[in-house]
Amino acid sequence: MAREVDLETFADFWKAGAVVLDVREPEEYRAGHVPGAFLAPLSTPAAALPRVPEGRTVYVICASGNRSQWAADRLAAVGMDAVSVAGGTRGWAGAGRPVVTGSAPGTI
Repeated sequence: MAREVDLETFADFWKAGAVVLDVREPEEYRAGHVPGAFLAPLSTPAAALPRVPEGRTVYVICASGNRSQWAADRLAAVGMDAVSVAGGTRGWAGAGRPVVTGSAPGTI
């Protein structure tokens, strides 16, 4: 099972330039996402094994933490250092942290 971090811990890693995968659907992502997060929706089979920089921890986020835990578990099972973000984007935005709306910076 993949590790999980709370929003406070994630915020520190995000500020330091963490790799962030948002596994929500495109319309959810466009409505508001963590700045710099890459879109990797669970509905797309390729999203299960994204290409991320080798040796980097990947922080996986969704709306609340359920989908991200599932995705992080799958990524960890294939050897990636994947961490689920508890509280998700709702918690991130609810705490007054920055959110970007609109199109994706890209997909991994």
